[in-house]
Amino acid sequence: MECVLLIGIPASGKSSFYAQHFAATHLRLNLDMLRTRHREAELLATCLRLQQPFVVDNTNVAVAERSRFLVPARAAGFRTVGYYLASKLDECLPRNAGRSGAARVPDVALRDMVRRLELPAMGEGFDALHYVRMADGGFVVEDWRDEVR
Repeated sequence: MECVLLIGIPASGKSSFYAQHFAATHLRLNLDMLRTRHREAELLATCLRLQQPFVVDNTNVAVAERSRFLVPARAAGFRTVGYYLASKLDECLPRNAGRSGAARVPDVALRDMVRRLELPAMGEGFDALHYVRMADGGFVVEDWRDEVR
């Protein structure tokens, strides 16, 4: 079984990446849809109990946020994989501006996420880490590499 964490600021492509790569095989945990941490925790516990592969489609910008999923998933015997979506503010701001309604995040929130972003590391408990960037309307998945911000 597999726990996948998507990591990146709003408008970095996380939900589109989920739709293209995992929608057919993994359940999606997303705080925007579930609305409360309690519901999120309940769905996580259900996935772990049922051995259901899942993707956490949140920003997951901080080590502490990621550990809420990594620690119980590893304890339940899940393989843990992280996908860091290139989170360049100058690329995400125009994509965010093209959103409407609740999908559009205030620009100040994007800037705050960039400030709080802690790049993932294998030592957090990942079995594998990948770097994802957008290219030609799609996604390119590469082996993990350190990023200079």
